[in-house]
Amino acid sequence: MKLIRTEDAAGQVLCHDITQIIRGVKKDAVFRKGHVITPEDIPVLLSVGKEHIYIWENDDSMLHENDAALVLYDLCKNEHMLSSEIKEGKIELIAQCDGLFQADRKKLRQINALGEMMIACRHGGFPVHAGDKLAGMRVIPLVIEKEKMQRAKEIGGTEPIFALKPFLTETAGIVTTGSEVYYGRIRDTFTPVIIEKLSEYGITVIGQELSDDDSKKTAAAIEKLLYMGAEAIVCTGGMSVDPDDKTPAAIRSVTDTVVTYGAPVLPGAMFLLAYTKTGIPVMGLPGCVMYAKRTIFDLVLPRVAAGERLKRQDFVRMGEGGLCLSCLECTFPNCGFGK
Repeated sequence: MKLIRTEDAAGQVLCHDITQIIRGVKKDAVFRKGHVITPEDIPVLLSVGKEHIYIWENDDSMLHENDAALVLYDLCKNEHMLSSEIKEGKIELIAQCDGLFQADRKKLRQINALGEMMIACRHGGFPVHAGDKLAGMRVIPLVIEKEKMQRAKEIGGTEPIFALKPFLTETAGIVTTGSEVYYGRIRDTFTPVIIEKLSEYGITVIGQELSDDDSKKTAAAIEKLLYMGAEAIVCTGGMSVDPDDKTPAAIRSVTDTVVTYGAPVLPGAMFLLAYTKTGIPVMGLPGCVMYAKRTIFDLVLPRVAAGERLKRQDFVRMGEGGLCLSCLECTFPNCGFGK
């Protein structure tokens, strides 16, 4: 780049966008990179505070900010993502479908640590909708060394930094436990909550089974729903440590792997997740899911819906951010819960 007086710039080629900001009206480029400056443009440039401007001088060792942004974009993009146009040296990624957004935190931090470049994204592990903004990237200077961008490429490797997994789970079964519901002593107010939350991810309930506090009956109800083709099982009730709460024992008897019984999340400490031999998730939900706005179920369900198989370590990491503050106006997932 070469810095020259704006009054002397007629006929020169801009090497960066020139932005005009009018408070409350606009923030946009009045001239784009590559624009050939005319005498009529000079008063406009001066009006936006540009008494000196940079013009392009080719240098094989450097990359322009737009070309460098494309390098970062290539490291980030993945299936089901759209890109914005390059604007003022920045590219944004937009969700093409509903799904679970994921980010490779290690790569993200390593690239941002290189300096003179940045990638900013929303938190991974949370649901997004088509049209949502996922990330933005750019380099800080107007030009940057090609060698530095090569180092970013080496960190990025062959796998994209971001992923967007569409929700794949289509059906679920609900097992409602507890003698008070089974014998009609109280109305079942838990199931409607579960149906509503499942519907947020396009999951249809194909069956509901009632069981008293007999673990064998609960196990048989789970197996019936699995036979019907449910791609996920949700069990409500009987998840505490009381002697007559036997849902965990029932789930253990019909599954192959128990990932966790208990999680460092409030509300939701007594949550249980297990998988059958065929990989079907079976979840035991504590009573808090029925009355609290957001719980561990809201952290786990989108990952289950996207076909992710959770591990014990996934739950261990939930402790930081695992305390819901029960705000009067809930803005989840645009809050700190689960992050």
